[in-house]
Amino acid sequence: MSDNTFAIEGLPPNPPDRGGNTSPAASVPPVVVHVPAPGSGWKVRVLTILLIFATIYILQLTAQQEQYFAAGEGTSVREQYHSGSKTATERIVRIEVNGVIMTPFSDSTLDAIKTAAADDRVKGVLLVVNSPGGLVTTSHQIYRELVQLREKKPIYVSMKDMATSGGYYISMGAGPEGVLFAEPTTWTGSIGVIVPRYNVSELAKNLGVSVESLKTGALKDSLSPFRDLTEEDLAVWNAIIDDSFARFVDVIHQNRATLDEARVRELATGQIYTAQQALDHGLVDRIGYEDDALAALRTHLQLENPRVVTYVSPPSLLGALMGGAREQSPEETLQSWMQLTVPRAMYFCSWLPVLPAVQ
Repeated sequence: MSDNTFAIEGLPPNPPDRGGNTSPAASVPPVVVHVPAPGSGWKVRVLTILLIFATIYILQLTAQQEQYFAAGEGTSVREQYHSGSKTATERIVRIEVNGVIMTPFSDSTLDAIKTAAADDRVKGVLLVVNSPGGLVTTSHQIYRELVQLREKKPIYVSMKDMATSGGYYISMGAGPEGVLFAEPTTWTGSIGVIVPRYNVSELAKNLGVSVESLKTGALKDSLSPFRDLTEEDLAVWNAIIDDSFARFVDVIHQNRATLDEARVRELATGQIYTAQQALDHGLVDRIGYEDDALAALRTHLQLENPRVVTYVSPPSLLGALMGGAREQSPEETLQSWMQLTVPRAMYFCSWLPVLPAVQ
């Protein structure tokens, strides 16, 4: 037996059984007690102290990381490192606009623009556009926020595959002082407005289907695919389209110094322009890639090696756990179908814009 253990012996024997017999005391095993080796207590205390200091250090690192990646107070947006210096205070923010411009999918773009405007560490913004456009209202909302942002910080634009219609509209947010870059294979232009409508009245007649909606006025079912448009219908919707089109033309005219209103209207046929055509017409400033646009912005800001970041919105815990697995209820499915029937004026590069429903 080691020096740090000893046995307690001499315990009483087991009690007698009914016959008066007792078991030998030897049948009771000795109780073995382990005693800590002399001087081992200081080791435990040292390890405990080290553990406390390590915990405090980890908490400090976590707090510093949160502060480092925070994009600003009062926002859930977080920074994600893209390029440049990892330790620089000055920042250039990349704000990406991808896909169809429409609520609620463009809400994160609006949040990013507002966050960049409020963060004093952000010295400039690179707007990276890869979009065929989308809803008139959402496009104008993004443009408006960019106009407010450019009053504080310069905006340059890098156009990717497509920056057409609403994608070109929001690019005007860079203003006359901003520089628009288009890649050699970029499609842009498609300046105009579209309100999708399908006429299936002849098909309905052939199928013996008639639609007799109860309505309070002749225009309440305007754009119904089950009847032809009347002169009154055309007058109403042409006024709506003309209003949106005039705003598009004015936005380009106000933000492209070399284009007057008459020239913009000549270009606004809905045509898609190649990068070279767009450059020749004055719709963009340079042909180049995102790296070129970023380098030009860095030179304009006189920043040698700033930290270039993008903004990301972390998903909620419930959203991460649920993912996209939740099935729609019958009521939500009905709402989705009804949303598809709502008339929408669009700055959109498509003759058949099939849009997802907005919940």
